[in-house]
Amino acid sequence: MKKIFFLFAAILITNSFLSAQKGNDKVELQLTLRDGSIMKGTTKMNNVELKTDYGKLDIPIKNVSSIEFGIVENPSLKDKVANLVKQLSDPNEDTRKNAYQQIIALGVQAIPTLKNYIYSDKYEAGAYADFTADAALKELQIMNNVNDSSSDKDVVTIDFIYVMGGIYNLPNVNLQTEYGALTIPREKIKKMDVYYSEGGEGAQKTFVLMANKNISGNANGGWLHTGINIKPGQKIDINATGEVYLASLAASYKPDGTYVNSTNYNYGTEGETNYNTNSAYSYPTYGSVVYKIGSNETALKAGSKFTGTANNGGMLYLAIYETVFNASNTGSYTVKIKIH
Repeated sequence: MKKIFFLFAAILITNSFLSAQKGNDKVELQLTLRDGSIMKGTTKMNNVELKTDYGKLDIPIKNVSSIEFGIVENPSLKDKVANLVKQLSDPNEDTRKNAYQQIIALGVQAIPTLKNYIYSDKYEAGAYADFTADAALKELQIMNNVNDSSSDKDVVTIDFIYVMGGIYNLPNVNLQTEYGALTIPREKIKKMDVYYSEGGEGAQKTFVLMANKNISGNANGGWLHTGINIKPGQKIDINATGEVYLASLAASYKPDGTYVNSTNYNYGTEGETNYNTNSAYSYPTYGSVVYKIGSNETALKAGSKFTGTANNGGMLYLAIYETVFNASNTGSYTVKIKIH
């Protein structure tokens, strides 16, 4: 496992070097803030520098799918938090109240420091029940939408498959929105989704749909998140090749829904279709490549060759159509997508 990790790390670092030579790329971001707000815009970014337990990685932004920001401890707050907690035991009520308010004012970064101090052998619960360290911790968690299971590390998802934990060296995000430029501190951000199209509009991207995972009926990550954010009116070209075996149907299939047995091929209808129409071509058939724009939208057939125009906007998802998921499925489809 370690050999695989370090090989993967070496590939990422090499790709990072090549990416850096191209100059800054404009990347589209969707930020989910800790107060529940969602902000969208663009930024200039090459790589994500992630410090892990195994070393530092420079991950090319084109490989980053999303980043979930953990509650990272700020070492500079350690002594301050300890002194304020001690003041919560002061006989003077005003002193206790003032110390409590100062802890709350430290914000989300104080949560791991305060929690670690409470669970350390240095902590002694005070004799007063009005302003306590436990109450301050709870209030900070509620204010910042943080629960006890929140990670103390940033979690980066790479190519929608690999997950890496570490510390992302990022003090804030500079976001260019339709309302102007904004600078958002990282402690305000809960999650950052990255949408990157290499080469811009008109560039082709390639994906692999695995039959033992990317099945529309698989509730556990069956739909492949392409990272392509579609806008209404854009033209979509989808071309797919390959062959899969669906164990639940005991048959092999082509991307257009053609099934294969030992004696013959049963060819389905293939050709160019239009997005979001009532054409018979739009309805999925078993084994066919399907897509949807937006996570809650209906699956539509793409088949082996598709050209259409988007009537709505949202994230583009791909899958192999089958209502029953079976992990014994084998094979894959290679899907090429171009957005105009």
